[in-house]
Amino acid sequence: MSAPVRMSARTIPWLLAGSAILAQIAWPLTAGQARVATTQAVVCLFAAASVTHAGIWRGWAWAGRYTAVVLAFGFAVELLGTTTGFPFSPYEYTTVLQPQLLGVPLLIPAAWTMMAYPALLVGRTLGTRIRGAGRTGARRRAIGQVALGAWALASWDLFLDPQMVAEGYWRWPTAAVALPGVPGIPVINYLGWLLVSAILMAMLTRVLPAASDSDPADQGVPALLYGWTWIGGIVANAVFLGRPAVALWGGIGMGLVAVPYLSAVVGRRRA
Repeated sequence: MSAPVRMSARTIPWLLAGSAILAQIAWPLTAGQARVATTQAVVCLFAAASVTHAGIWRGWAWAGRYTAVVLAFGFAVELLGTTTGFPFSPYEYTTVLQPQLLGVPLLIPAAWTMMAYPALLVGRTLGTRIRGAGRTGARRRAIGQVALGAWALASWDLFLDPQMVAEGYWRWPTAAVALPGVPGIPVINYLGWLLVSAILMAMLTRVLPAASDSDPADQGVPALLYGWTWIGGIVANAVFLGRPAVALWGGIGMGLVAVPYLSAVVGRRRA
């Protein structure tokens, strides 16, 4: 009786991930308050898919620690950023996304939670390929996993910020040096994302043990979520949103880790 229960439970993250993707597909067809509600649905469904997958495959204690760390970290970083300007340069949230606490929409820490999980697994999967024996090799792999996970998370912002700024969810009040074709968002913002992503990945690496990746299905949902975010971001910006520069920057940035990660996951499932 236990096996069918486990198999049934494992479908939950797939259903949540599929629902998040359907909501993202519907997003361009909405406007006004309906678009805000769709944005909230996407984040909540995506985050639920990440957390339930972590709980089912890595244990609910693991998932609980992950969620607590990322929610707290995400809120603290956003509060620091909006009050001091560090490390993203001065920016502010509008009143569109509600509810808010101390000027930070509560949806934003949930957005950190939704993407930090697949990014963590990207780093851990690709980091294991770093060669080296003994303590030196182990140290290289640990550093590589943090760096790759940080890049996997920070490169997502190449898609995220242009889209959310265009929707009026947040803004940078002052002009600054920006990426070619992507005005309104300072380059230092992306560097700030890389910094805080590295700190977060280092924290998660310290408090969360690496689970066995022997079962290929273990990576299915996070690979779907990360791969869809990458491909969907390219298609949406190039075809529907009229932002080819965003499609190019985000496609290259995320693609540097998305391609090898997805190839590794597909290779495991075929093995």
